[in-house]
Amino acid sequence: MIPENEAAVYPALNTIFCSVLGRTGIQLAPETTAADVTGWDSLSHMLLIVEIERHFRIRFTSSEVSRLKNVGELVRLIVGKARR
Repeated sequence: MIPENEAAVYPALNTIFCSVLGRTGIQLAPETTAADVTGWDSLSHMLLIVEIERHFRIRFTSSEVSRLKNVGELVRLIVGKARR
């Protein structure tokens, strides 16, 4: 899936987060961080990355993942990679 823009990524991310974290009603925003989402720890972070890569058919490097500060940065990275 190649997202048209950043806004198009959020519905898919919300679904992925709900599935991986086993929760409902997660609504991500650009400023959302792991501290804001119950259950988003280091292990679930890696599971989230794997599912995001699978869904968008992209690959992240470990340095890209380690530099992410919030969901907005993740979304920009997804859009940039998907368009390559």
